Amino acid sequence: MEFGIKVATTDKQRSACVVVGIFESKKMTDAAKELDRLSKGYIKEIIGQGDLEGKANTALLLHKIPNLQSKRVLLVGLGKEQEFGGSAFIAAVQTTFRTLQNTGTTDCAFFLSDIPVQKRDNAWKVMQIAKLAVESNYRFDQLKSKPEADKKGLRKITICIGNRADLAAGEEALSQGAAIAHGMSLTKDLGNLAPNICTPTYLAEQAKELAKVYKLKVTVLEEKDMEKQGMGALLAVARGSHQPAKLIVLEYQGKGKKEKPVVLVGKGVTFDTGGISLKPAADMDEMKYDMSGAASVLGTLKAVAEVSLPVNVVGIIPATENMPGGSATKPGDVVTSMSGQTIEVLNTDAEGRLILCDALTYAERFNPKAVIDIATLTGACVIALGHVATGLLSNNEALSQALIKAGEQAADQVWQLPLWDDYQDLLKSNFADMANIGGRAAGTVTAACFLSRFTKKYHWAHLDIAGTAWKSGKEKGSTGRPVPLLTNYLIAQANAKN
Repeated sequence: MEFGIKVATTDKQRSACVVVGIFESKKMTDAAKELDRLSKGYIKEIIGQGDLEGKANTALLLHKIPNLQSKRVLLVGLGKEQEFGGSAFIAAVQTTFRTLQNTGTTDCAFFLSDIPVQKRDNAWKVMQIAKLAVESNYRFDQLKSKPEADKKGLRKITICIGNRADLAAGEEALSQGAAIAHGMSLTKDLGNLAPNICTPTYLAEQAKELAKVYKLKVTVLEEKDMEKQGMGALLAVARGSHQPAKLIVLEYQGKGKKEKPVVLVGKGVTFDTGGISLKPAADMDEMKYDMSGAASVLGTLKAVAEVSLPVNVVGIIPATENMPGGSATKPGDVVTSMSGQTIEVLNTDAEGRLILCDALTYAERFNPKAVIDIATLTGACVIALGHVATGLLSNNEALSQALIKAGEQAADQVWQLPLWDDYQDLLKSNFADMANIGGRAAGTVTAACFLSRFTKKYHWAHLDIAGTAWKSGKEKGSTGRPVPLLTNYLIAQANAKN
């Protein structure tokens, strides 16, 4: 998809479609008023007939409007003007692309970007338009023997703004929004792939391909290497699988070598049966998404590298399957982590924290500025926050606030949960330093408490994406989250230094 941004008015548009907004009670935006003036009242007459009231999530496509050079005009309902905030703007943009995808429109001039949005600047609007435009074109059909014929959809989008002073910031936001969407597409592709294809080896191959394209440094530790490192927790999860585990490390250097990196650690369980603590059969196929944390790390690195962001980032991906078998770890087994701490495995389906704890210990060698792990870790987080917000727990309040702010900026929200010492007692074990589960109560918190025991040497945050990484049902598929959150956090880090 081709993007452009320019200072423009509606009167000189020759594109296939001009997109303008209508608020509830049929109130026209400035761009719509200009079209109405040029067409000598045609727009006002159409909406006066009741064809469009201006309600949110509605649209009306008009053809052959008098005195206009554009072939079409799309009127998009914006809802109530006094309530027009970020969510309403995103909904209007999504409605626009959803409507245009079902037409023969190949290019459009986008005037929604010039509508004031509460607490948002033009750069934010431009970034969202670019991201949502690419998202609207996303399809995953490469595993079908006869993919759907490629429709002649949108190919070019020109974002029109009214103020030349906003142009430079808009151009930067445009490239960043597109890069975030491209990173999300990679994350979605990896998540949506069948688990017999997307194995730990496949993830390692994709990391190497990413490194080749963007000139990153890549290191892949094999099981023998992990044994030398003492990664007994990670290897305990891999024992039941015929697929060899991998520890994948990608290094992006956008600043000097002396600059401390942000380390992203992504859970990469490419299929999770639960191991000996076997999951119920219903919906187990969705456990191919248990590597969504790993996929989001790769997607974020792609976005960061695409715009050459001036930060240093390290991605660490512990990748394995969790399978039952004669050599699989059993409930009651005690394993020794890379940190030297021993763990009583009471439930083999609490495997994500086992692979993450060794990866978090490995992260120490990079002398990180901050470490963020991303994992589909607990069903408890889905019960607590549903499919709207990602769970956030951290040992550093400044890092928490930076992630919360980035989530608000990205429209990829997080919600902070407590990480109090009072919860640590739930992980007590009679036979090891700790147990890998803390019981039914506060499952998301005790999982983070477990991880916190391996992160005492640096600032750390944990993102539980169990409820936000994919959708079930008719719209089943990866969401690409939290690539927008992570990329916006890194953009803020880059801006803070420049």
